[in-house]
Amino acid sequence: MQGIQQRKQIFYLHLSFWCLYFSFFFYQITGGRHGSEPNLVLAFWDATTHVLLMAFIAYLNYFIFLPRFLEHRQVGRFLVEFLLPFVLIVAGHIWLKRFIYGGAPYRGFLYSDRFIIQHVLITLFIVIFVGMLKFVEDWFDLQAKKKEIENERLNAELRFLKAQINPHFLFNTLNNLYYLAFTNSPNTTTVIEKLSQMMRYMIYDSNQTKVSLNKEIEYMKNYISLEQLRLNNQIPICFEVEGTTGHQLIVPFIFITFLENAFKHGVSNSFEEAWVHVRIRVEGNECTYTVENSKLPQREEEALEKSGIGLQNVHRRLELSYPGAYTLQVDNQPDRYAVQLQLTLL
Repeated sequence: MQGIQQRKQIFYLHLSFWCLYFSFFFYQITGGRHGSEPNLVLAFWDATTHVLLMAFIAYLNYFIFLPRFLEHRQVGRFLVEFLLPFVLIVAGHIWLKRFIYGGAPYRGFLYSDRFIIQHVLITLFIVIFVGMLKFVEDWFDLQAKKKEIENERLNAELRFLKAQINPHFLFNTLNNLYYLAFTNSPNTTTVIEKLSQMMRYMIYDSNQTKVSLNKEIEYMKNYISLEQLRLNNQIPICFEVEGTTGHQLIVPFIFITFLENAFKHGVSNSFEEAWVHVRIRVEGNECTYTVENSKLPQREEEALEKSGIGLQNVHRRLELSYPGAYTLQVDNQPDRYAVQLQLTLL
């Protein structure tokens, strides 16, 4: 269904056409081509009735006959329905012109076969032209519907991809909480509090298409705090933010997967050389997100359960949310792993 804005555009398009046609016709009949001074009053009434009757038969076809033809695809039925009112309106229009001009010097032209043929052809041309506008409008409407359906599909896919992230995070955090509760850690209540804050963000704030970059950063800080509690603050973790982030918006949960992978594949209590460095730099609309982490020894890395989300999820979300507005670089070294994501925050 056409929106209000689209209907307004169509209305102004038709109005502009008829205004231009009225101006052209009025200029044509007052151009003095018959060798005498034109009667502006008669010319105005002729132009007004001419445009009104042309519009009447054109929109009779536009709203009634043409939609019926498009529905039933019966040429014979369309011609029968259209020709009778067309002939009656053209005949009435010719009579009205003869009545308006009466004894004008060029009255003889109004009774000529040339005038009748010319008038029929002009009327038919106007009807066809306005009918073609119907096809153009329907085409644009169809394209708009296709775009709407495509957007709905992409939004559904984004919601599905984001829904994959939430259970994955909950699974990891509940494992951490279980570990803390099992060891009677005094940090258990702190974990529950931070988890509550993160759940609030996941349930309410992240339902929007884009969120404040500050909120996304706060979410990541809470996640790092939970990991630090789980690791008893034994692992050096560096989190840096550079630039102005207060007015920037970002698609939620774009960054978190890289951070999760850094802790999953680069950090362990039994690995004393573990470390994680996270950096977010904002310059204007350009945001650079860098995650670097140590790599666990091979045997310990192989023992880890592989992520159910992985980078495929992130790649797909980036393609849907930031098409052509991001670059992702991965540096996989024997002793370290680094990911750098550059985003244009639109």
